[in-house]
Amino acid sequence: MLRIDDHIVNGVSFHPSPHKDERPIAHDISLLVIHGISLPAGEFGGKHIDQLFMGCLDCSAHSSFAELEGLRVSAHCFICRNGILHQYVPFHQRAWHAGVSSWAGRDNCNDFSIGIELEGTDVAPYTEQQYATLVQLSAALMATYPAISLDRIVGHEHIAPGRKSDPGPAFNWDDFKRRLAAAQVYANDSSSL
Repeated sequence: MLRIDDHIVNGVSFHPSPHKDERPIAHDISLLVIHGISLPAGEFGGKHIDQLFMGCLDCSAHSSFAELEGLRVSAHCFICRNGILHQYVPFHQRAWHAGVSSWAGRDNCNDFSIGIELEGTDVAPYTEQQYATLVQLSAALMATYPAISLDRIVGHEHIAPGRKSDPGPAFNWDDFKRRLAAAQVYANDSSSL
């Protein structure tokens, strides 16, 4: 299982993104937002996503990157197709992943959320390795930040409807939440031994 120490996932690759700042309320972490991303669209692998989050994407490397010129965006974590996890922003800081957004009557979801990007598209199935890592990460986040509950794990599509569609219909919400609930029961049973 994954463990979070001082707002960083223990033992994962950490690349500190310059695209972050302090949360308006330091301990207000109560929402987990799942995203899907691929650069170029529909292509997997490579270093473009890392470069985007680090602010060093060469926008001349692909014709579709022109619209990304000057974009300052990040996520707390990114899960590759093979399930490998990278972190870009410590969880107590605000990553710039949600944009114009609203959840449960609150605007600016970046202020109170953690953003996890999955390498993928709205229509290509996400991998078993990604689900396994996402479940472990989500369980660790829920244990560390108890205001995040199963009903406070949403997609970008849910906080920015009409503007964003990810992670899209390819993401299996029912299976993910079933696995996560089972992982939480297991963690609770193990901690009582």
